[in-house]
Amino acid sequence: MRNLAVRADRIDADISALAALTDPGRPWTRRAFTPRFAEGRSFLERAMTAAGLETRIDAAGNLIGRRRGDGGKPGTILVGSHSDTVPDGGRFDGIAGVVAGLEIVRALRDRGITLAHDLEVIDCLSEEVSIFGVSCVGSRAAAGVLSPAWLDRTADGLSLRAGIAAVGGDPDRLALAVRDDLRAFLELHIEQGPVLEAEQRDIGIVTTIAGITRVEIRVEGRADHAGTTPMTARADALVAAAALVLDVRALALALANRGPGHFAATVGEFRIEPGAANVVPSSARLLIDARAEHRPDMVAFLDQLAIRAAAVAGGHGVHIPTPDLVSDNHPTPADPALLDEITAAAETVGVRHRRMASGAGHDMAWFARVAPAAMVFVPCRGGRSHNAEEWAESDAIALGTEVLFETILRLDRGV
Repeated sequence: MRNLAVRADRIDADISALAALTDPGRPWTRRAFTPRFAEGRSFLERAMTAAGLETRIDAAGNLIGRRRGDGGKPGTILVGSHSDTVPDGGRFDGIAGVVAGLEIVRALRDRGITLAHDLEVIDCLSEEVSIFGVSCVGSRAAAGVLSPAWLDRTADGLSLRAGIAAVGGDPDRLALAVRDDLRAFLELHIEQGPVLEAEQRDIGIVTTIAGITRVEIRVEGRADHAGTTPMTARADALVAAAALVLDVRALALALANRGPGHFAATVGEFRIEPGAANVVPSSARLLIDARAEHRPDMVAFLDQLAIRAAAVAGGHGVHIPTPDLVSDNHPTPADPALLDEITAAAETVGVRHRRMASGAGHDMAWFARVAPAAMVFVPCRGGRSHNAEEWAESDAIALGTEVLFETILRLDRGV
């Protein structure tokens, strides 16, 4: 390891302590709006206080620790991520970014550095999809785009409104959470993919958060007796839907291989009816998750998908209505000047780096609406994430944290 300002052992201690706070028998599970999440929040609040931060919960339920600057420059530099997890897999996802923020504060304290800007560390509320079926609750609110209608979503006898209040927020005054003071937002995250490890790079500098589009397709066939209906006289919704699944893969592969830029598409939900072994399926529903670094690729995918759906319908004697666009979020680029600052910081630290897109969504995408924002990726073993095998070395996280430490110093000096 290089002679770093940040310490890998403290990073490891924080991550290990949070990992211990998991639902019994379910590593690593600490979902938002649960007692286990509250335990994690309590740990982070104590750690922030020990690092010399002034802590608060904003109206959206974000946990924030502030280190005041000397008042020489206006605006706040904000660094962090999220501490909630998906079920059964979240030892590093999000957590590494919050811990990185904490370690940057400790490194500044160790070196006796007072910034001209205020510096804050944030644990964003519910970045992962919550029990309410929505994600990025805290960062959406900070950007002023959390839908008020979402507050009335309910699950397990709880509303999102009550959930935000339970973590210390004030859902009736969400406007108070909107940030208009940020000089920059910086987020460290594990890559959740195999590129950095395969290329033996220390960090990735994230240029774009891919746009995420979800499309629902319904296939309407005809139920018939599975034993007596001739194979040539069927309108089998499942057979037609299966052809569409293969078309989705073929279209995505063509776009991904055409380049440049990241593109992926997945049929993540699939349901047929009536679901009986002796009945020809009468209907099928597919939910497609498509992600594009460049918007024209998504437009091309959607156009071709509609053409393929019509062709499949005609070839299999079924009816396929126009695909339904469930959601459609455009790509979010990182701030170009901030990318240059991170690149210069990486050169100063002496790490092997590359620029890359993120196929996953992150809180950064929402903060980018109100401030210059960017991300640093660190390698994770085998590219695995959202499962219990997710792993990132503390030394690797420390290198990414050091790059953000140097970036913050550069931003503060105005270099």
